Amino acid sequence: MQFLFMNENLILAETFIVAFIITYISIPPLINVIHEKKLYAIPNGRTSHEKVTPTLGGLAIFSGFIISSMVFVKISQIPYIQYILAATIIIFFIGLKDDINGLSPLKKFLGEIIAAGIIIDLGDIRITHLYGFAGITTLNIATSDFLSLFIIVAIINAVNLIDDGIDGLASGVGILSSIAFGTWFYLIGEYQLAIMAVAITGALLAFFRYNFFNSKKYKIFMGDIGSLMLGFILSIFAIKFNELNIMLNHASPYFINAAPSVSIGILILPVFDTVRVMLIRMAKGQSPFHADKRHVHHYLLELTGNHKKATLILLITNLGFIILSFVLKNLSVLYLAEILTFMAIILSFIPYYMVRQRRKNNIIGKYKADTE
Repeated sequence: MQFLFMNENLILAETFIVAFIITYISIPPLINVIHEKKLYAIPNGRTSHEKVTPTLGGLAIFSGFIISSMVFVKISQIPYIQYILAATIIIFFIGLKDDINGLSPLKKFLGEIIAAGIIIDLGDIRITHLYGFAGITTLNIATSDFLSLFIIVAIINAVNLIDDGIDGLASGVGILSSIAFGTWFYLIGEYQLAIMAVAITGALLAFFRYNFFNSKKYKIFMGDIGSLMLGFILSIFAIKFNELNIMLNHASPYFINAAPSVSIGILILPVFDTVRVMLIRMAKGQSPFHADKRHVHHYLLELTGNHKKATLILLITNLGFIILSFVLKNLSVLYLAEILTFMAIILSFIPYYMVRQRRKNNIIGKYKADTE
């Protein structure tokens, strides 16, 4: 038993190292090719960057994750892995097309639905239980399909939206979330899922070094390849996190009474901020997909004037939500969801209020200077 434990730990360590190295050594030559082919990310109304920057960093993340997963995951113990890999490859090509030539939102959305359909109907990775939320426990097949599809597509696009924000944010959130999900998978003995979590963590950490701790020469974004794939993988982790918990004995120290709310807490930054911004846009009569700078990271960037400071504040906050979610895991689903939502609303309002006051003071100051 002790030998098996040591063996699993060794495999996890090897998975991390391989994923990290493959991604790390892939990025410099990838950047050189990007410069030659001029495959840059152009600043727009959503991004916080003012200069063209190489994209396609997701290609290196994809390589590190896929190769290490295929080498170390035991397919016999996780038969649905073939559908995860197949669907991930579809997501990869959607992102690649969008990064190179652009892809219409409709085609991107249809591609996401196809990928989600593969893991839901063929891989049987789906939400089947709501833990008593709104009085609902077991779902029928039609409701399960629809809700699972909605969750996957929603998380994919939530991560995709925060990737257009500031340096290290999407990859940092991905690292924290993968560690949270992966640790729980490891503790309950789901080592193959833990290996996948370690694989994406290793790949993201290697990318994080170039995206966050960067020099001008090797600055790179993950692009849609990386953000769409990351959102897709995290949605799978979230679903398995909820479904595997149902099978645990309630006496188990790892059983989580409010699993759906805990998974929301783990992904609170992309999920809540995306919902918040979309509701604001619709309230103002705009399309929920309208590009603007109403995200929390935009306000923090304006306040701090620094990508690194803004990112660290958000990642520390996200980590705080993860810890709080696990501490309060035995509350009811609804009660924990209410606590997390209330805290997220308050914390997201603070930078908005501070920015509004600063802008107001600047206008007053400018007016006084002009009238003197």
